Amino acid sequence: MLYTSTRDKSIKVTAAQAIAQGISEEGGLFVPVELPQFSIEKISSMIPMSYIDRAKTVLKEFLTDFTEEELDYCVSGAYAAEKFSSPKIAPTVNVCGNKNILELWHGPTCAFKDMALQLLPYLMTVSAKKTADGKTIVILVATSGDTGKAALEGFKDVENTKILVFYPVDGVSPMQKLQMTTQEGENVAVCAINGNFDDAQSAVKSIFTNADIKAQLAEKNMMFSSANSINWGRLVPQIVYYFSTYCDMIDMGKIEAGEEINVVVPTGNFGNILAGYYAKQMGLPIKMLVCASNNNNVLTDFLKTGTYDRNRDFFATTSPSMDILISSNLERLLYHMSGEDDKLIADLMNKLSSDGKYTVSDDLINKIQSIFDAGYTTEESVDSTIKSHFDDYGYLCDTHTAVAVKVYDEYVKATGDDIPTVIDSTASPYKFSASVLNAVLDGKTPELDEFEMVDELNKTTGTAVPKPLASLKDKQVRFTNVCNKEDMSQMVFKLLNL
Repeated sequence: MLYTSTRDKSIKVTAAQAIAQGISEEGGLFVPVELPQFSIEKISSMIPMSYIDRAKTVLKEFLTDFTEEELDYCVSGAYAAEKFSSPKIAPTVNVCGNKNILELWHGPTCAFKDMALQLLPYLMTVSAKKTADGKTIVILVATSGDTGKAALEGFKDVENTKILVFYPVDGVSPMQKLQMTTQEGENVAVCAINGNFDDAQSAVKSIFTNADIKAQLAEKNMMFSSANSINWGRLVPQIVYYFSTYCDMIDMGKIEAGEEINVVVPTGNFGNILAGYYAKQMGLPIKMLVCASNNNNVLTDFLKTGTYDRNRDFFATTSPSMDILISSNLERLLYHMSGEDDKLIADLMNKLSSDGKYTVSDDLINKIQSIFDAGYTTEESVDSTIKSHFDDYGYLCDTHTAVAVKVYDEYVKATGDDIPTVIDSTASPYKFSASVLNAVLDGKTPELDEFEMVDELNKTTGTAVPKPLASLKDKQVRFTNVCNKEDMSQMVFKLLNL
């Protein structure tokens, strides 16, 4: 299995090269040259397997330059039972009728990013030995909240790596901020930026492709890589849980093998739903992929009209991990669905950089709309959805999941398409306890600090508080750096002590 770049398909690299490098030299994203195919018989054979074995079955098709022993080391280490609060790793829960929720937040940081970022450090370590032996890999991360902590936790004290995380100073929840600023580990550093996630992400991409900065790192025997979903090693583990939930749906008696399902994903950077697209293209019977946005509905507008326009107001919402106006992984989808037209992709991305917008052809958007639907949710609807779902079904969801639930309900109402459906639940409600408590209590929230909110949510709903969040209460804050987006490259050198 070889990988090419969305902006130059003459490039061919191995999985290890793609993972270690993170992003192609000219700024394109690595994608597989071809996708492996899974028959219904092969998918059915995965039903009795553990999550670890399901992961190995899928990943070995993409990581063909990894030995069986290397793959087993990576996957077994990532999904070890002691790291996850559910023995199923990513359990599927039936809420009512055909509505099922895939809980992706049972890992050590209580967010779906753990599903990939527990595995990526193992993949990175093995890849670096194959392609960059002896170099220290500097993981550079921009986060809208969850990726930062999950990456920090995954790469904490991993040999021959350093990890630097930048987050928007006012763009994450108090719990997300505390998770990052109290992070343990000798090779980690965290810095807030005056700006939003898009500012941080754009600066990180710029640093990645800056020849002078890369040369200075090379002098110190260092190289950049990424833990954001622009790195193929971050994206490929996410394909696994779509196969896993399908197997669980069969096992639960919700579908027959071969029966189609719909998938609904709350997403900002488009990586989580893109993994569902890859699963569909590989043979998983997914009918429609429904993209759910909050008030920052740039993706919904694109999927409805074919015009991507980030020139719009930016909203800080109660679902901050989706507060994104530049959705990096959409580039991969456009590459595949345009017939691998790398020149077109380079042109569209240049327009996005220079003008802040682009429009694709009618033919291309029609193709995309045959697979993707989209909707968005207002803040008021998020609150009412959290409350109604808890009141009606006893199921407590976080703000991001509520966005997806509401969009799904509207989709069914508009289309009548109520086949069995999986909705991605991307975070524990306790990561956003103030917002969730406010919704459950219908706006009548008492004045409490963050951990009093957690206790009150626990008391009000009877749901368990995840241990990793409860343990934050007495942790010491280690990182208080703040910089402007223009100064991020200097901050990189400062955090690396160079």
